[in-house]
Amino acid sequence: MNRQDQPDRNRRPRLIAAAGVGALALTAALATPLSPAPQQAHAKESKKVLTVAVAQSVDSLSPFLATRLVSTSIHRLTYEYLTNYDATDNRAIPGLATKWEPSADKLTWTYTIRSNSKWSDGPQATAEDAAWTFNKMMTDDGAATANGSFVSNFKKVTAPSPTQLVIELKKPQATMAALDVPIVPKHVWEKVGDFSKFNNDKNFPVVGNGPFILTDYKADSYVRLKPNKSFWRGAPKFDELVFKYYKDGDAAVAALQKGEVSFVSNLTPAQSAALESQQNIKVNDAPGRRFYALATNPGAQAKDGKHFGDGAESLLDQKVRQALFLAIDRTTLVDKVFQGHAVEGEGYIPPRFSTYYWKPSASQTLAYDPAKAAQLLDEAGYQKNGDGKRVEKNGKPINYRVLCHATDPNDKAVGQYLKEWYGKLGIGVTLDCRDNVTDPWLAGTYDLAFDGWSVNPDPDFVLSIHTCAALPASAKDTGATDNFICDKKYDELYDQQLAEYDPAKRADLVKQMESRLYDTGYMNVMAYPNAVEAYRTDQIKSIETMPKAAGNIYGQDGYWSWWSAVPADSSGASSDGSSSTGVIIGIVAGVVVLVGAGVFFAKRRRATAEDRE
Repeated sequence: MNRQDQPDRNRRPRLIAAAGVGALALTAALATPLSPAPQQAHAKESKKVLTVAVAQSVDSLSPFLATRLVSTSIHRLTYEYLTNYDATDNRAIPGLATKWEPSADKLTWTYTIRSNSKWSDGPQATAEDAAWTFNKMMTDDGAATANGSFVSNFKKVTAPSPTQLVIELKKPQATMAALDVPIVPKHVWEKVGDFSKFNNDKNFPVVGNGPFILTDYKADSYVRLKPNKSFWRGAPKFDELVFKYYKDGDAAVAALQKGEVSFVSNLTPAQSAALESQQNIKVNDAPGRRFYALATNPGAQAKDGKHFGDGAESLLDQKVRQALFLAIDRTTLVDKVFQGHAVEGEGYIPPRFSTYYWKPSASQTLAYDPAKAAQLLDEAGYQKNGDGKRVEKNGKPINYRVLCHATDPNDKAVGQYLKEWYGKLGIGVTLDCRDNVTDPWLAGTYDLAFDGWSVNPDPDFVLSIHTCAALPASAKDTGATDNFICDKKYDELYDQQLAEYDPAKRADLVKQMESRLYDTGYMNVMAYPNAVEAYRTDQIKSIETMPKAAGNIYGQDGYWSWWSAVPADSSGASSDGSSSTGVIIGIVAGVVVLVGAGVFFAKRRRATAEDRE
């Protein structure tokens, strides 16, 4: 599950707006944290640096390990994938491969690899690089950590020539035009020993073939990139791109106000409101590609059948999980916490992806109904004691630990409502807010947890993280699972959708999977947050949104935003004819900042990545 790290707030949800505006005023005079210190852009400066503030720290610079949104976004900038997504309509378009064709039985796929893509150290990128990448993932568990689900059905991968890649499948696979796997240079990566430990963060520049070259990195501080002048689609317009980490969202916003950074994302309603009226700053508020959920610990387990962790026994009961659904008022959360910058949650996939968006039927809907929730708890045998507290089977009062991010104000605000709503049912709630949620998540030492992922145009990955195959091999290992769900009926549907090439039939199977997740109560999707971002219009002339109409800038399914960005004092235009430039946005001569607070995309390492892409 990919976690979001947002600014620390302690007030009740109803007071968030006022508190946030006050915090903005207080932090406006603060210096931007962490060196190197960004510089304000001046017309006389020739070097143009795009500075993006983000709240998420990098989990790994290895594309074989990284799952957090900030990390996978960097990999999209530095490595080509076989295919890309069109910024207008999400259809598959050429990437490293110029075309792809299946055999009659669709068990063999042949990709034509372009001949005009070079690695940044000189050699041509070839089919052999792609074959080596996939074969390494197929034969090395460490290399399969982040993206192993994409190759689990591969039978054989070969490169008959430098421009021909052949993938043989065990059974049909509908995601062959949506293999979101960075292709790496064989001549560099074949020297790596232990892929499970190699983070690719010691030797710079990092060899790649994407629009940018990774030149420098400091943990929890910044990532620097420069344009790849030989990129086949054309070099980016900025001289440098720097992602800088801000743990505090208000500090990132203050840096934007002072012109120290060009862009911030995952704004709170208070931050958004405060920025909308300010000169040279534009707020972009668009439908998001994420969901915001409350996940239950279904009993942490490994593939070897051994259970671990200490999740509450009561959560193993489906009626209890459904009761927790019924006790949450989504309308209040959207109105009071997100203040209208979100849509009420239902199915697992956001409405932005209309092909796979699912809504429960009227008879199936677990709408806000505290009385019904209490009835289900009674039926499940979790009665109230003399003190009005529901008790576990061992006689102890139920008190759920809710894992949350210390830097995420939405987690804390929603947590206060959970205390109130669950309290009325006789259930206690303790918010366990931490800077690092990865360790307790992997160990299964939680009851409930705020969860969320950014969904790709093809939903296969976010569906795969709830299969039994995604569980860790043992309690000591790190699996691909989100929160240890293992349901045979769900797995059967997953296998069916993966093998279904008919778009309509596949979409129906995906919706059946969402229905199953909803009914079992393991994943309570509470909202689909908007992508709320801001940029300086006096620093950036234009930048691409995705989708073109009412789309997001940060965390795209591709590299369109930062690759297309044009400096405010530049007369240049996007060099890509396949997609149009959409939004006016700002750019800074300094350091690209990784927004610290407010970002919904803090993914946890493999098993808890909340915001995959």
